[in-house]
Amino acid sequence: MQKLFTLLFLGALVVGCGEKKEEKKEGFEMNRTKKEVKAAASTEGVPVDLDNKGVGPFKNVDFGDEIDDDLAAAGKEKFQAICTACHMVDQRMIGPALKGVYERRSPEWVMNMIINPDVMLKEDPIAKALLKEYNNAIMLNQNLSEEDTRAVAEYLRTL
Repeated sequence: MQKLFTLLFLGALVVGCGEKKEEKKEGFEMNRTKKEVKAAASTEGVPVDLDNKGVGPFKNVDFGDEIDDDLAAAGKEKFQAICTACHMVDQRMIGPALKGVYERRSPEWVMNMIINPDVMLKEDPIAKALLKEYNNAIMLNQNLSEEDTRAVAEYLRTL
């Protein structure tokens, strides 16, 4: 009886300590992980740079103290028509969240990126870094006028 008990114990030990085999399935597997947004001034991995003015027609922009409500309303309308496919206000999407963009970038840089993304992505170091950060998702040129660009920039001030 003791031999039978010993054999059962050893058998259970061997089975219990055996290697666990996982069955691998053929095909595609995707694991999504939520990327944590940092609470710091920069919501992307690209450093804050308020001195870079970018490449384009905007060399010196002075917003003034007061927001122009009419201009901001026109900018909001334009933003909702063309920008929301890639940008959200508070959250990363295809492109960066735009709330607080003027805490990370100069007004000139933002406006040059809006009006001149082709050249900015080729020549500006921050634009190149953002392109890499956002999986090479290119910002398309929307062919905005300087007035439309200024309106969108005014709207971004309200966020």
